[in-house]
Amino acid sequence: MRLKNVKGAKEIINSSPYVIQNPKTDSKIFPNQNPIQIEIGMGKGDFIIEHAKKNPNINYIGIEKFDSVLVRAVQKLHEVELPNLKLIRMDAEEIADCFNREIDTLYLNFSDPWPKKRHSKRRLTSPYFLKKYDSIFKDKKQIIMKTDNRELFEFSLISFNEENYQIKEISFDLYQNEEYLKNNIQTEYEKKFVSKGFPIYYVKVVKK
Repeated sequence: MRLKNVKGAKEIINSSPYVIQNPKTDSKIFPNQNPIQIEIGMGKGDFIIEHAKKNPNINYIGIEKFDSVLVRAVQKLHEVELPNLKLIRMDAEEIADCFNREIDTLYLNFSDPWPKKRHSKRRLTSPYFLKKYDSIFKDKKQIIMKTDNRELFEFSLISFNEENYQIKEISFDLYQNEEYLKNNIQTEYEKKFVSKGFPIYYVKVVKK
């Protein structure tokens, strides 16, 4: 969900060492060969920041479309040193223009469900987007998804199957599965939905 405008958001974002200003031309984002994992629609950054803290040998990139949301993540990183984390202000439509056989894992957390049928192409798990992702993955293609929306989840499972992804892990109620919860990191939306007792749908898929 888009937040209200934050005064000086653009200036705060542009001055942050965490933000990649020219993702289409900055060919070397990290000074190492560690795996790169990205989150599209990172919101205020809780998920991607916590991952970066816990896994210093993995590089993370958070992608967010709106300045008014991205600035919240930037503010959380004030006086924090995480050399394995970068942020990009970008629409998911541009993903294939920025990465070429570099990404190991893609996270899609609580993406916009675009409930109207005529908008189904805009869903980040539509065949349209899954085809875009093909060129960003380094070796195997791995997508990890969480959502509170049952219709989006079912749509996504069909899309994954159509694009030859194999399900490795799946849960129709993540918080009833202790094994999958061991390494789970909550997003801002997830905390809210769980507190209200909503089931969280989870799936990990792989395409070789």
